[in-house]
Amino acid sequence: MTLNNTNTVVERMMGLVRQWEAEQDQRAIFLNCYALMTQSMHAALAEGRFHDPTWVATWLSRFADYYFDGLDAYERQDPTTPAVWRLAYEATTRPHPHALQHLLLGVNAHINYDLTLTLVELLGSSWSTLTAEQRQRHQDDFDQVNVIIKETINQVQDEVLERHDWLMAWVDTLSGPLDEWFTGWLISGWRDEVWREAVNMMDCVDAAAREQCRLALETASLERGRWILLSS
Repeated sequence: MTLNNTNTVVERMMGLVRQWEAEQDQRAIFLNCYALMTQSMHAALAEGRFHDPTWVATWLSRFADYYFDGLDAYERQDPTTPAVWRLAYEATTRPHPHALQHLLLGVNAHINYDLTLTLVELLGSSWSTLTAEQRQRHQDDFDQVNVIIKETINQVQDEVLERHDWLMAWVDTLSGPLDEWFTGWLISGWRDEVWREAVNMMDCVDAAAREQCRLALETASLERGRWILLSS
């Protein structure tokens, strides 16, 4: 992903964020967070924080495609819309979920579901031929994103969540870094599981077995989404 491509993707995201905020559409919460994370990832690429920046840039670009493809499908009312995204988007039409719930619903769909499929798509055809060292380098690059997420969480809270939910500002004042720590820990934990799920899917013996893994992944992601909504 070049600088121009990154700028184009972030501009598209922020254009939607501005539109949705003007319409009081709660989908803006996750997308604003995603745009901030994308900017942080680009900065990390420019700083040379990855073993294989070309692969990471390709992954970021394809990962964004999954988000926009799911959004386009949902807006067309396409029955192929991923169920976990349908759950997240339908929740934005309800009055009760808080800003943090909307954020976590989007993170759940995009990390637990989309990210797993992105990794399988980009690595699946070559996985069996990679050496242990090559696999570890890919995993190290993947794990580096957890560090970048933690570095960006406070910005997400200050610039996104607190603008949408006054309660978050109150929580931030009372708990100090505890809420950022919890969110960072939760998201990083999900991402650790994503790598394991992706490897499991890539180790499947055939396409039918892979599809069974995908269905199990979708079911697990839906269960997480429903758990996030329990308190609303």
